[in-house]
Amino acid sequence: MTAPLVGVFYQAPGPGKPPFVEVGSAVVAGQQVAIVEAMKMLNEVVADRAGVIGAVLAHDGDVVEYGQPLFRIDPA
Repeated sequence: MTAPLVGVFYQAPGPGKPPFVEVGSAVVAGQQVAIVEAMKMLNEVVADRAGVIGAVLAHDGDVVEYGQPLFRIDPA
């Protein structure tokens, strides 16, 4: 799954909060898995397919580019 836009990647809804997903989390298509902040706007990152999070490829606070891989989703 890739970044939908350029911005700052966040794995959780706020500081000190648990991440939306972790490695091993089951996800369904359309489920929110992260946030990318761009121009003071928080943009939801949603799973593009169902499966299991196999890897988180970006770190909290990273500046990500459009199309940059953020997660690997393995078949369930």
